[in-house]
Amino acid sequence: MTRARSNVVEPEPAEPRAHPLGDGELWHGDCARVLPRLEPGYDVVYVDPPFNAGGQRGARAGRGQRASGETAYSDAWGGLDAFLSMLEPRLEAMARVLSERGSLWLHLDYRAVHDAKVLADRLLGRGAFQGEIVWVPGNGARGKRAPSVTHQTILVYAPSGHMIWNVNDPALREPYAEISQAMHFQNTDPDGRRYRDRVIVGKRYRYYADEGRQLGSVWTDCPAMRANTPLNPEATGYPTQKPLKLLERIVLGATHPDSRVLDPMCGSGTTLAAARKQGRRFTGIDQSDVAVTVALERLGREP
Repeated sequence: MTRARSNVVEPEPAEPRAHPLGDGELWHGDCARVLPRLEPGYDVVYVDPPFNAGGQRGARAGRGQRASGETAYSDAWGGLDAFLSMLEPRLEAMARVLSERGSLWLHLDYRAVHDAKVLADRLLGRGAFQGEIVWVPGNGARGKRAPSVTHQTILVYAPSGHMIWNVNDPALREPYAEISQAMHFQNTDPDGRRYRDRVIVGKRYRYYADEGRQLGSVWTDCPAMRANTPLNPEATGYPTQKPLKLLERIVLGATHPDSRVLDPMCGSGTTLAAARKQGRRFTGIDQSDVAVTVALERLGREP
């Protein structure tokens, strides 16, 4: 069977195939075809789609090798409007499988994130927008752009208006500055923990030095090189792989131990590995043969 579109004849896509993994599953197929088959109830849907950057993305042929291997995916869409047309029905389908406490995390960069936010606001409702994470991969500035863009953006939505957010989880805390600790944490409780008290609008709040302060929306401590340096054990060779620490923080911040996690364009399987490491059940989807092969090997199963 073939299908015709704009005078271009393409092969009929293969039927999506599920690979059971014990604590989760990995689907080989387009998420537009797989998502309608999933039952709602995911507390986190994290999606790291192509960035509308143009061209093809090749995987490294092996650990430690910088030369490109076979093509992992195409990022050529024929323009921003075509890219958004691809994204729109998939975002709608992702939102449908969220739980009542679930959140959708959309990871993009400057090429499409602003237009994608307008699209997501329209699809999910402006009130569903919970905020954004500015992720700084730490690769430094490149090219002659003024200014050179050195961050990516993750838009966070909760269509129900309520999402899990474990604000006191250590993954969402950072140490107080040394000068702050020296100036403000002068008290010690019976257990020997240093603290400070603050009275805000007549209410007393206690802060412990060893708990750290709440992490803000700019994340600079999850370097991309952890996932992209060829000799690092975490690296799989898959292009644009995200660091495990970044996805672990999202999983720990926005799920409970009984939660399910979904990545509908899972690439090398970083989200799935993060979910497994934290004891959450997971579902991954990708239509790339290379992605599915890499993810299955990473999760300990032969393709």
